Amino acid sequence: MQFLRTDDVRFKALDGYDFAPNYLEVDDTTGGRLRVHYLDEGPESAAPVLLMHGEPTWSYLYRHMIPPLVEAGHRCVAPDLIGFGRSDKPAAQTDYTYQRHVDWMIEAVQEIDLVGITLFAQDWGGLIGLRLVAALPERFARIVVGNTALPTGDQPMGAAFESWREYSQSVEEFDAGRIVYGGTTSKLTEAEIAAYSAPFPDERFKAGARRFPMLVPATPDDPASEANRAAWEVLRGLDIPVLTTFGADDKIMAGVERTFQTLMPGAAGQDHVVLPGAGHFLQEDAGPELARRIDLFIKATSGR
Repeated sequence: MQFLRTDDVRFKALDGYDFAPNYLEVDDTTGGRLRVHYLDEGPESAAPVLLMHGEPTWSYLYRHMIPPLVEAGHRCVAPDLIGFGRSDKPAAQTDYTYQRHVDWMIEAVQEIDLVGITLFAQDWGGLIGLRLVAALPERFARIVVGNTALPTGDQPMGAAFESWREYSQSVEEFDAGRIVYGGTTSKLTEAEIAAYSAPFPDERFKAGARRFPMLVPATPDDPASEANRAAWEVLRGLDIPVLTTFGADDKIMAGVERTFQTLMPGAAGQDHVVLPGAGHFLQEDAGPELARRIDLFIKATSGR
């Protein structure tokens, strides 16, 4: 598998992002290895909070959440998905499949040897992260879902998603920074927009970002539909605490939180929240508040 690696110079002096890089390697499934970048902040002895990003972001998305979580005593692990951030970027869109993304992250979690995990997952971080929970339930202690889903293709994705999918494939320049800007309500500075575009020096580096929208199971016979149905069977049977934290101004994911609240036993009785003034990238619009709620959720459910 041929891949590209973004030059480290593009990640120097990014606004608010002064975390130390960590790296591991995973099997690319074709006989080679791919480098995965991740942040690992806070006391190593503490139970980890696994912060999973989506499309087209990277661990920079969590710069407002990691410091308060670490200050509260938590360990924060934030990987860059393959194709994003400082992780390697396979060159062909066909190199990216839903199953490969899941397998790459399973291997990463196992290599770091994370246990007692609190998952926070947003956007594709949920599509992948919830599959991790289903595959490795013994490693997870609780789940926080924010503006995400685990679709099987059995329900229509809606006009907003279809519009996004069409845009992702037809736009001449896939501008990650401007896309993130459009999914926030607080709006980003020019420096922050540039930071989201930093992993992608040119269009060659964007195969993964371009491919993600096409990997969402949108029909019942999608290649990932059956695997996601099987994952839901596991998730429905788990009795670990589940919290939903959705953005009130996210038009694509509006109402999806009710699916988790209805189908996952551990969601009963939790202090679910729809955050006013928060868009799709709620980590940008309400990062410190999200961190506060995650900390309270962990403390309230510890010992279960």
